[in-house]
Amino acid sequence: MATPDFSSVSGSRPDLSLLLAGARVVSLPMRVRFRGILRREALLLPGPAGWGEFSPFPEYDDAEAAPWLAAALEAAGEGYPESVRDSVPVNGTVPAVGVEQVETVLSRFGAVPAVKVKVAERGQTVAQDLARVAEVRRLLPDAGIRVDANGGWDVPTAVAALESLAEAGLEYAEQPVPDIAGLRAVRQELARRGIPVLIAADESVRKETDPLRVAREDAADLIVVKVAPLGGVRRALEIVAAAGLPAVVSSALDTSVGIRAGVALAASLPELPYACGLGTLSLMAGDVTKESMVPDGGALAVRSVPVSEELLERHAAAPERRQWWLDRLERVYARLPGVSTAPGTADG
Repeated sequence: MATPDFSSVSGSRPDLSLLLAGARVVSLPMRVRFRGILRREALLLPGPAGWGEFSPFPEYDDAEAAPWLAAALEAAGEGYPESVRDSVPVNGTVPAVGVEQVETVLSRFGAVPAVKVKVAERGQTVAQDLARVAEVRRLLPDAGIRVDANGGWDVPTAVAALESLAEAGLEYAEQPVPDIAGLRAVRQELARRGIPVLIAADESVRKETDPLRVAREDAADLIVVKVAPLGGVRRALEIVAAAGLPAVVSSALDTSVGIRAGVALAASLPELPYACGLGTLSLMAGDVTKESMVPDGGALAVRSVPVSEELLERHAAAPERRQWWLDRLERVYARLPGVSTAPGTADG
């Protein structure tokens, strides 16, 4: 297997031809439908510091996918900053499943200090959301509960839903509405009504050209940060420092390679007030390592991830899907800062 020489071009970026030669594409089965998918595809890149993961969701365009590639190259070529802690607390995640499935989903995470519950799923009702959250509270009476709407509500629906959900003692509500103006409106209305639910921004950080706008406009109490969409661990650390808000580190339905990057970010933050959303491998039925980054006692240790050649082969994507990812890699590489449009070259 070719391992790119990251010193072969300026800016410690490997030649594209070497990236393409070393890339491995996998398709991993899910235990439960999540984000509407039952298989998770990822492209993995080897480098002198280890492996990097490039796995923007298929619907993302090349511009939105570019930070994901920058993050993968950072992981493979530079490694991670020094950690300030040896492990990070991790929350469980309950997708928008029926109440009867909640216990089975939670059992895969083991003992966790908090649970994130997906709400506002297309085609479902607020009543179903309330029932799902109530079941989590019944099963784990002492756990912290946070809900994630992925921007699925409008402002009036969000306020009404969070007023009801507040009875479960929510830690916070993540991205209840799609945009920053809506987040600010929800936050202000909840405060006016005396409803003690904090607002967390996710998409309004990682999908904005200006990830600090949500903080400047006083639209959130905390931010959710994900390594890949923000362009790497070091860039995410800069954003958290500049935002001046508490941060929750989360994953993007990654393999263990991607989860390792999230752990590196969480382990490098000066403060970590909330359990991290880095336990999503428990939702997957396959991985690229025999030592998966799954929570143990509600936490993930800061450690390396030995990628398994056997598992890379077992979960190899179909040829047409591998080619789809290689074509995408080539297009997105050309969008990185300092890269010319000629394949396999960089201008620093």
